[in-house]
Amino acid sequence: MAGAITEEPPPAARGRQGKPLIVTEDAVLLDDLLRLCAAAGATPEVHHGPPGPGGRWDGAPLVLVGDDAARRVRGAPRRPGVVLVGRDQDDPGVWRRAVEIGADHVLMLPDGEQWLIDRIADVAEGVGRPALTVGVIGGRGGAGASTLACALAVTAAHEGLRTLLVDADPLGGGLDVLLGGEGAEGLRWPAFAASRGRVGGGALEESLPELHSLRVLSWDRGDRVAVPPQAVRAVLAAARRRGGAVVVDLPRRLDEGVAEVLAQLDLGILVVPAELRAVAAASRVSSAVGMVLRDLRVAVRGPYEPGLDEREVARLLGLPLVGEVPPDPGLPRQVAGRTPPGAGRGPLARFCTTFWERALVEAADA
Repeated sequence: MAGAITEEPPPAARGRQGKPLIVTEDAVLLDDLLRLCAAAGATPEVHHGPPGPGGRWDGAPLVLVGDDAARRVRGAPRRPGVVLVGRDQDDPGVWRRAVEIGADHVLMLPDGEQWLIDRIADVAEGVGRPALTVGVIGGRGGAGASTLACALAVTAAHEGLRTLLVDADPLGGGLDVLLGGEGAEGLRWPAFAASRGRVGGGALEESLPELHSLRVLSWDRGDRVAVPPQAVRAVLAAARRRGGAVVVDLPRRLDEGVAEVLAQLDLGILVVPAELRAVAAASRVSSAVGMVLRDLRVAVRGPYEPGLDEREVARLLGLPLVGEVPPDPGLPRQVAGRTPPGAGRGPLARFCTTFWERALVEAADA
C-alpha cells in the first residue's frame, strides 16, 4: 500500500540521476529495500540516521526512511522526496510520524513494492518531463496518416528532440520500410510481447533500430499481429519516461492494445482528405477514438471537393483544426530514393516544424 499525504507528485528526482538514500536499522526491512533497489537497477546509500548537514540527506533524489528510524530523522531539514516505509498497516501512528518528518508518502510493504520499484527506477533513470506523445490516425484508408507520422518524427529528430516513432498498426506494412530501414538491426514489437510491469526506458531506446536520428519501434514480417495490452502499456510508459517526443502511427480500429496507446497520448491528429465520404468515415473514427482520447484534432489534406475547405471539414467533425497538410510534389521521388518523409525543406517538413513549435509551447504552458 502506498499513500500520499501531500498533493505533490510522486517523489522522483525530476531530471536528476543519483543514488537513493535508505535510513533504517531494521535488518529485515533493509534487506527488502535493498532487494527492491536491485530490481529497479539502483545502488542505494545506507545510513542508520540522517547524514550531516549538506550531506546525502539534502542531495539524495529519493530518501526511504524506515518506520523504525522516524524519530531519529525528526529534526532533519525538510525536503521533498521522502518516503516513510513500514509494515504494520494497522498502525494509525504512522501518518503522524510521516507528518513529523515531512514525508511525501507513506508506503507499506509488501503491498507497495511495485510502486516503490517504479519510484526508485525513476531515480536511476533520471526521469524528467515526459515525452510529448502524439498519435496520428487516418480518417479513412489511404489518408496519409503513416506518412505524416513519419514526417513528424523525422522533423522532431532534426530539431534536436529525442524522438521515438511507434508503429501501432501491425497490418500497415511496417514504418521501418517507409523509412528505408527494414533491414536495420534492433528489436521489433514481437520481442516485447512478454513485457510486464516496468520496462527500462534506456534499455528500450538502445534496443530499437536507429534510423534518421530517431528510434523506431515497428513490426517485423512475422505472423504475430498483436501484443498483449499490458506489454503495450509497459513499452509506451518507458518511451514516455525518456522525454522528448513520441509519435505513434495508429490503426483505424479500437481494441485493448490501441486503447492502451490512446490512454498515453497527449494529443491525437486525425488526418482527413477533403472529401464528403472521407469526412463521414472520419466521423466514425473520431467517435471511437474520442471515448479514450480527450484531445483529438484534425489535419485536412487536399485536393478539396466543391464546398469544402479545411475549416469546413473541422466544423463538420466538431474538432479543433491543426491545419492543412500541404501537397508535397517531391515526396514520391523522395520515398522512392529512400529519403524519409519530413526530410529536407519541403512543404511537409515546414508543416511539421510549425506543428512542433506550437505543440511544445502548449505542453510547456500546461
